[in-house]
Amino acid sequence: MKKFLFLFLMLCAGIVIAQPKTDELYFKDRLTKTLTEDNIFRSDEYYNWCSSIIKGDDGKYHLFYSRWPKEYGFLSWLTHSEVAHAISDSPAGPWKYKETVMQSHGKGYWDAITVHNPKIKKFGDKYYLYYVSTNMGDQDYTEEELVETAKVGYSHPNWKKYLRPNQRTGVAVASSLNGPWERMDQPLIEPSGPIATLTVNPAITQGKDGKYYLIVKGDKPNETRFIRNQAIAVSDKPTGPFKMMDKPVIDYLDTEDMSLWYDGKRDYYYGVFHANSFIGMVSSADGFNWKKATEYVLMYKILQTSDGLMKPDRLERPFVYVESNEPQVLSLAVKKGDDAYIVFIPVQ
Repeated sequence: MKKFLFLFLMLCAGIVIAQPKTDELYFKDRLTKTLTEDNIFRSDEYYNWCSSIIKGDDGKYHLFYSRWPKEYGFLSWLTHSEVAHAISDSPAGPWKYKETVMQSHGKGYWDAITVHNPKIKKFGDKYYLYYVSTNMGDQDYTEEELVETAKVGYSHPNWKKYLRPNQRTGVAVASSLNGPWERMDQPLIEPSGPIATLTVNPAITQGKDGKYYLIVKGDKPNETRFIRNQAIAVSDKPTGPFKMMDKPVIDYLDTEDMSLWYDGKRDYYYGVFHANSFIGMVSSADGFNWKKATEYVLMYKILQTSDGLMKPDRLERPFVYVESNEPQVLSLAVKKGDDAYIVFIPVQ
């Protein structure tokens, strides 16, 4: 009786009890079931990977993606990846290659070797191309040695000692999607707090508070198993400096490849990632505290094409293209046999 009387008096006094915000984004049941050839972007001589879409002032859709030559094998992403630019009339494709945007910077730079994991964003009147690169430290090397490293792969001493642990996230800035792109002299952020060893797989959005929220992946600290954490860092500017938050985005599951956006309609933050067997989604009311989203499992790693069901060898690098606060396309990187390409799943 006292409880009801207390609530009655509060209502009479005009006091409103604030209810916590809830995650109300649902789109997994609206993913197109069958992909057409227009939804598949492949190249004869390159592996295509790591998609990121933006709509330009020209009304066209611009795809920034990673690609690397098939002649050196799939693992040459760590030694020979470059960022390319393609254009389409639709975010679901078909896409046409336009140009190569960025390649390895060369000896003497933090981003000397490979350019990977691109994310293209527009903040204010500037375009920001976030990417991952690496270097060999003070160790000298030849092009032939890089090719050998790529062909041997994970067990090569260069891979384990230099190339993997030196991976960092950086950004290049331009006034136009056509460049020129000005690279920064240093990486955006070093591993700390919830992640160790490296900072890769960048994803960034501007929150309603005007701050910039950057998610990066690294190794889980003090862990003997091969498990990666996702961490979030915050800055007042899209070029940093970024401050790493102590609380991880994901540390309960080995995940990679976040796609991040702030939903102004729902006043919520969303991140889509890939795990071992599924593409999943996490969400946050404030950008700092993350949980499994209402639609935690968006899809399992099976695709329906015009040729029938297809289970890729790898299905990774999810990217959600959002327009007017609504998901329009979920793109994914596919590896099947000795081919790698990007698929674009329209959201109905």
